Amino acid sequence: MARTGRPREFDRDKAIDAATALFWAQGYEPTSLTQLKSCMGNISPASFYAAFGSKEALFREVVQHYLATYGQVMAPLWDESLSSRDAIERTLRGSARMQAARTHPCGCLVVSGASNCSPENEPVQALLGGERQRTRAGIRACVERAVAHGELQDCAATKVLPDILATFLHGMTCEVRDGVTSTQLDAAVTSLLTLWDANATMSGRTQSDRH
Repeated sequence: MARTGRPREFDRDKAIDAATALFWAQGYEPTSLTQLKSCMGNISPASFYAAFGSKEALFREVVQHYLATYGQVMAPLWDESLSSRDAIERTLRGSARMQAARTHPCGCLVVSGASNCSPENEPVQALLGGERQRTRAGIRACVERAVAHGELQDCAATKVLPDILATFLHGMTCEVRDGVTSTQLDAAVTSLLTLWDANATMSGRTQSDRH
């Protein structure tokens, strides 16, 4: 008769939530296994390794959890039912609200979760770098779609617009960690979007006026 495995001594979903908050607040390298096991319900080393395999494997699971929850503020970038400008605006404003919220660590885990890693942790840094590159590609696709649909002029200013938008989006993490509020960020988004409107075609301005 097969032996029944010993039940886990912790709630896995709650453990992932706790690990997400800790990695988000401290970053990958500064977060120790001792801190993780403690915040995840004082689980034993055996339970930790049985459930997650390693600290890196746990972090990769945390990133996927973050993207499926808090990271959904980026979803408008890939929603082609929205106008390109609306997709960009919803993403920027939604990310600003999420990053500045006081119900969880501020900033963006994808931006600050693994920076200046030692050589052995470069795969972790590369993981988040890949996610940031995906965001840049989403922003660029929105701008290129607007140009293709005649909403934005095809000019030098619109060619650098994706870089400006991505820099602003990723830079919000530093700002909120230094105390900038969601109200301040929202006002900054409004000002930033004047760059889009200044290079809009007549058709693009008409669409903007509807919002």
